Amino acid sequence: MTKPGLLPEGFHDRLPPFADVAAAVEARVLEAARLYGYERVDPPLAEYAEELAARLKAGGLANAVRFVDPVGQATLAIRPDLTAQVARIAATRMGHHPRPVRLSYAGSVLKLRATQLAPARERRQLGVELIGLDSIAAAREVVAVAADALTAAGITDPSVDFTLPDLVDTLAAGALPVPAGQIDALRDRLDAKDAGGVAAIAPAYLPLIEAAGAFAPALERLRAFDTTGALASRLDGLRQIAESLGDRVAMTLDPTERHGFEYQSWLGFSLFAAGAARELGRGGTYVVVHPNGNEEPATGFTLYADALLAGDATVERRRLFLPHGTPDAEGASLRAQGWVTVAALDPADTPQAQLATHCWVAGQAQAL
Repeated sequence: MTKPGLLPEGFHDRLPPFADVAAAVEARVLEAARLYGYERVDPPLAEYAEELAARLKAGGLANAVRFVDPVGQATLAIRPDLTAQVARIAATRMGHHPRPVRLSYAGSVLKLRATQLAPARERRQLGVELIGLDSIAAAREVVAVAADALTAAGITDPSVDFTLPDLVDTLAAGALPVPAGQIDALRDRLDAKDAGGVAAIAPAYLPLIEAAGAFAPALERLRAFDTTGALASRLDGLRQIAESLGDRVAMTLDPTERHGFEYQSWLGFSLFAAGAARELGRGGTYVVVHPNGNEEPATGFTLYADALLAGDATVERRRLFLPHGTPDAEGASLRAQGWVTVAALDPADTPQAQLATHCWVAGQAQAL
């Protein structure tokens, strides 16, 4: 038997006032996206496991909770990620919609297993997807929405770390050939910044380890490395994106970062805040596959709600206690002014019992 009130490992309650704060942050993030034309979709919590597996990155369903539907007897999966569902909606239910289609979302996902760094199994994801266009303009817009979303969430010192997920594939297929059987190992060694491992496979790739750091000098090091121009269009795109952001966010570049970017194409980025224990979100360019096998480019990002709220150790309450018998019209007027009112429902009620910060006395709000 379990103890009363005990939750499974990886699950937690969010209590007041933190649940209110989380809802308000979510609303502000979605509003920031709406102002750019992103309309919200709300996919179901579970789908057919086979359909969901087809849209998740390789091995994605291994971290999904699956069960047999007692109604239809089919195997269903609770979503471990929302991006795949949004891609499905764009490719099927909104396949007729003029491109690009701009969608936003918010919802909970469930992981079969968690990690020590991120022990929560139920998580809240927020994000946007721009589907049907692969261009610098599309990438610039999505990164700009991400920056505005972080500001809307109350992040005062955001930063963006850019990466080029298909960098090794692009170079290995042309300017710097690498045997097909060694490409995966080379990616791993570059991602781990293992100079010895890279040298053993393809020494020509060693300068990429040093081409990381603050955005401007890192970009120049990459340009110096790219003597054949194989990366020119990508580097020009990165420069244009950075110029559009200006000084709104700090920017870094790690061209060989691969963790979490297994299915992105030419652009990937991670979102951070100074002092945060882990990243706040991640995004980039990728491909949506339609039921007929056709592919469609897309760009988007996901924010992790718990990471956004990790810095909110204290939450300010502002509650106005209305003594028993306060006229309803006075309470309505105060709420119209922005007050949160807590009315005494019996004469013995007190401001302290209702966690009030102010009390309504003789027509004035007095701080307690």
